[in-house]
Amino acid sequence: MSPAVTARAWQRMLSGRRLDLLDPSPLDVEISDIAHGLARVARWNGQTRGDHAFSVAQHCLVVEEIFRRCNEACTADALQMTMLHDAPEYVIGDMISPFKSVVGGGYKAVEQRLEAAIHLRFGLPPHPTRELKALIKKADTIAAFFEATELAGFSVTEARKFFGQPRGITADMLPIQPMPALNAQQLFLDRFHQIEAERAASGKAP
Repeated sequence: MSPAVTARAWQRMLSGRRLDLLDPSPLDVEISDIAHGLARVARWNGQTRGDHAFSVAQHCLVVEEIFRRCNEACTADALQMTMLHDAPEYVIGDMISPFKSVVGGGYKAVEQRLEAAIHLRFGLPPHPTRELKALIKKADTIAAFFEATELAGFSVTEARKFFGQPRGITADMLPIQPMPALNAQQLFLDRFHQIEAERAASGKAP
């Protein structure tokens, strides 16, 4: 009888790290891997207008811009958790909301473990507070409205039904035109490091 083969539950990263999806360690998390992966994961399953996919990395930049405009007194920690709100998708991809509801709790459990590992790697709380999570979700929903209407073929009426009508934010305020993966990757890294500098100045960065 042949020995049982254990299913592989880890992914090799370009940095050389080996990240275990079932038990992710903060020591195996690198911002270079996150930026590289997110810049190559398409939002809306790639069903967006333009010569380039609208990546999760670019989406994170849009959400952080909205969050900052709507929460001027927020801390650098809050900004960084906003930048990293979809960071687990560098490993598990961007699953559209309708499919998440089909898959159920298993996906969420993996996502939560990855979020905790990523946050701890950068000296952040494992998860945002309920209040901060709600504020990030609000910024994410505003981003979704503009992505839907500007890129994904939704009418304004249809987008209002699913995402509500944004107030105080307009599309021209946001970096929403799809860009090449390398550009999105670099801009994501640049903004991450800008926020880290702010955290260091406040004594919060590791």
